[in-house]
Amino acid sequence: MSDSARIVIIGGGVGGASVAYHLTKLGERDVVLLERDELTSGSTFHSAGLVGQLRADPTLTRMNQYSVELYRTLDAGWTECGGIKLASTPERMAEIRRQIGWARTFGLPLEEISVAEAAELFPLMSTEGVVGAAYLPTDGQIDPSRLCYALAAGAREGGARIRTKVRVLGLDVERGRVTRVRTDQGDIDCEVVVNCGGMFAAEIGRMAGVRVPIVPMSHQYVVTDGFHEHAGLPTLRDPDLLVYYRQEVGGLVMGGYERTCAPWTAGESSYDAIPAGFNGRLLAEDWPRFEEISENSRVRVPAMADVGIRKLINGPEAFTPDNEFCLGETEVGGFYVAAGFCAHGIAGAGGIGRVMAEWIVDGEPGMDVWHMDVRRFGAHYRSPSYTLARAVENYETYYDIRYPGDERAAGRPLRTSPAYGWHAAHGAVFGEKAGWERVNYYTSNEPAGDGVRPHGWAGRNWSPAVAAEHHATRTTAGLFDESSFAKIEVTGPGAASLLEWVCANRVARQVGDVTYTQALNRRGGIECDFTVTRRGEREFLVVTGTAFGSHDLGWLRKQARLRGADVRIADVTGSRACFALWGPRARDILATLTPDPLDFPFMTARELTVGDVPVLALRVTFVGEFGWELYCSTEYGLGLWRTLWRAGEPYGLVAGGYRAIDSLRLEKGYRVWGADIGPETTPYEAGLGFCVKLDKEFLGRDALDPDPPRRLRRLALADPRAVALGNEPVRLDGRVVARVTSGGYGHTAGQSIAYAYLEKDADDASGVEVEVEGAWVPATVVT
Repeated sequence: MSDSARIVIIGGGVGGASVAYHLTKLGERDVVLLERDELTSGSTFHSAGLVGQLRADPTLTRMNQYSVELYRTLDAGWTECGGIKLASTPERMAEIRRQIGWARTFGLPLEEISVAEAAELFPLMSTEGVVGAAYLPTDGQIDPSRLCYALAAGAREGGARIRTKVRVLGLDVERGRVTRVRTDQGDIDCEVVVNCGGMFAAEIGRMAGVRVPIVPMSHQYVVTDGFHEHAGLPTLRDPDLLVYYRQEVGGLVMGGYERTCAPWTAGESSYDAIPAGFNGRLLAEDWPRFEEISENSRVRVPAMADVGIRKLINGPEAFTPDNEFCLGETEVGGFYVAAGFCAHGIAGAGGIGRVMAEWIVDGEPGMDVWHMDVRRFGAHYRSPSYTLARAVENYETYYDIRYPGDERAAGRPLRTSPAYGWHAAHGAVFGEKAGWERVNYYTSNEPAGDGVRPHGWAGRNWSPAVAAEHHATRTTAGLFDESSFAKIEVTGPGAASLLEWVCANRVARQVGDVTYTQALNRRGGIECDFTVTRRGEREFLVVTGTAFGSHDLGWLRKQARLRGADVRIADVTGSRACFALWGPRARDILATLTPDPLDFPFMTARELTVGDVPVLALRVTFVGEFGWELYCSTEYGLGLWRTLWRAGEPYGLVAGGYRAIDSLRLEKGYRVWGADIGPETTPYEAGLGFCVKLDKEFLGRDALDPDPPRRLRRLALADPRAVALGNEPVRLDGRVVARVTSGGYGHTAGQSIAYAYLEKDADDASGVEVEVEGAWVPATVVT
């Protein structure tokens, strides 16, 4: 075995083979793939092989579309048989119609079909209880093992070396970077390691000191005897019955996602490792657990009651806590992960390989993959029990309809604000983000009646309390607990120069200045969106969104490592509470609590004493109203909240939640990273050119176009009760040109508001329309 390689891939399943294949397509030749047994001997060989393209995440949909394009060119048993999704309830039909809208934005030919048409395409099905259906003719199925071998053959042709029967024993990490892979057949010095270990990925990660939060879940399906003579049957999913089918010669493959799942480990504890010799093997048949799926399958395909069963396949599949892949570079430089495929890795394998290869070669992905980035999992996912609870909940609700505002229950509460008890006592309805319990709204603020309840999906989980909290912030004052906001300290001799290089705006200003800025990738896309406060000559505070702390922390640390900066970058989120006091009466309220002058201007910070609490006050807002974000050490948090509340009550102060913040920011036009802006949008496209200082050097500057052909535009829908939630198609003069990035109802404006990237000259004369749950709603382009 060679004692060196630039890139070592661990794992010979479809993921590892695809990464190797795409690396060679990008010109990488010094690539070695190591497999502990034979290719496909992990989860690949027992995968069901369904390939569906449309997903709720736009990036994953594009990845799956690419997979289909690739599979058409390979000798891997690709069958483009089409796919049907059934609705057995009106609620499911509403979901399908929303998905048909999403598909239009990707050019996917998903169409609604009648029940009779579905039965004609899949004659084995019973139409009893079926409300409607959708059909995508470009979906299909593939032989997972043949796919893996075809990709491996392509990788070999491109120069990659594939070594089977090689056991990885350890990984060496020096100065924060992976340097060596130790195996039972010798050591390999390397620059990059890609962990494609499937269900073994967590164990491989531990070798580098990295937590990869995946859980092997027992997933079962049956292969029937031959019983029909139909050819070219489409795949069929009936999520209301929890089942799926695909053709297998003259029989069927049938499986699903049962409500009582079975995580699989070697012993009784989620800490236990998978047995070292578990290669090319299946788990014992578990017919009692499959009974629910089996009974449901007979409802939709009556022949399943009598057909012979050739075999029951029970194989472990690696699931993540949120049912999204684990991709990307970890906190250890050069150590990448491509694992946690959640039983839909065959559909995504082509896209996964391409994204990972670009990430490795270019240093960053070519698409917005934050929803799949391994860094999205915070430190609390180092807990196997927390990871297990979340993974189980996701598996058991795999086919559930995801309504806006639905919240997960497993592992809660975990991270709480110092004022959490106060919130609960005052009727808070909590949501969870990044493990934090955050107030969505207070039932105590609900007035009589529903107010302007939106139609359809947007009207679910709706509360008129949001309107009350919104209006109070606009007319008197609102108090919001933002303790979950991620806070990062950047300190040291190189802090100023590093942040000036990372940020598009000028951030090394006077001590006390607050700067709103973006951090760009080399393509000019927005990697981070945050504020930077200069606390001292060598001390800066970065504040970013709750869910983006681990991402932004990782981005800053990576840039520091690449530049050799003499800095310390630390996550201090939990050490500081943050309460926002905003509204026309905010100054009146705060003035009663401090002897310090409150005359410091917008986008500056000052140390104050509020009541008995030392506070860092930032004159910033995310709702478009006068006020402050007030930061204090956590032990003062409850006292500060109570002090602010008591002082504000005579002025009509109302405590509010994040639903009101979202409505307020929609009206003001403040962008949200991961929706309105992200790695594939530039500041100039997003209308954030005022944050860019082209007269200085910064990462991504040379890629920027100050006059791009598209711009983020605000749309006001003609029907205020037709509320877009994101991903809905937008058309101009009957032509679909964009999708909604975010939307909601603006309670002050009295409008349904949506944002989308349109041609820069688009105006009302262009005939703008937004599709909301199957209906095209006229919209006006507004400033």
